[in-house]
Amino acid sequence: MADAGGVRAVAPDGSPYPDRRDPAFERDVQRMFAHIARRYERFDHVASLGNDLLWRPRALWALDRFRAPGPVRRALDLGCGTGELTRLAARHFPGAEVVGVDFTAAMLAEARRRTPTGSAAVRYGRATALSLPFADAAFDLAMNAFLVRNLVDLDAALREMRRVLRPGGVLLILEITEPSTPAVASLFHAYFDHVVPWLGAAVDSAGPYRYLPESLRRLPPRPAFRAALARAGFGRVALVPQSMGIVTAFLAEAGPPATGDAPSSDRSR
Repeated sequence: MADAGGVRAVAPDGSPYPDRRDPAFERDVQRMFAHIARRYERFDHVASLGNDLLWRPRALWALDRFRAPGPVRRALDLGCGTGELTRLAARHFPGAEVVGVDFTAAMLAEARRRTPTGSAAVRYGRATALSLPFADAAFDLAMNAFLVRNLVDLDAALREMRRVLRPGGVLLILEITEPSTPAVASLFHAYFDHVVPWLGAAVDSAGPYRYLPESLRRLPPRPAFRAALARAGFGRVALVPQSMGIVTAFLAEAGPPATGDAPSSDRSR
């Protein structure tokens, strides 16, 4: 964080601690993910008590029930991190080309390291969710897991996700959300707001895991998120909570392009 004098502060252990009020917020988020890249998957398995190993497969099963029948030929994983959802989607949709993109080089290096050699259906590249280097309507499926809390402009990112989807294509967003009932919310915040940062400090990552619970407060409530999807050009929408609402799969079908919209011919596939 930055103090009143403009000097960037960090967590007591020196780890990155992004502050949305700082003009360098996006760069600091990038530094944060670079800092935790090597331990990211293992820490998340521990911090979620193993539940994150179930959340992604369940989200893909919900996607299967939501989307219209038909093959998935090209899929995009935004903010792919270490490639957990990318690899899972490649197994879930045999024959599909699955592209994982992230804006942190260290995360992409981990994703490539963890992807088996010879996985021709999976490829990775560097990109930001606010400006994707793909043609309009290039994908049947766009997805991301635990990304949107970190975006500086949610509406712009959702419009970009809609742009790269063909009409009738589907968006899957998996995100930590506010539990639905007060009792579960109290238990969740006791753990998420206090125990998870303590675990982070134990592995010299106090900043990233203090930022994590703070970032949840930036996510719109479920009804407002549904409205944001509609503004971005998505029609049919479903919200599928898991673990008593601790995470939610947001599923949205891309509507037809607005009348008069010109295709973006300067984007490459």
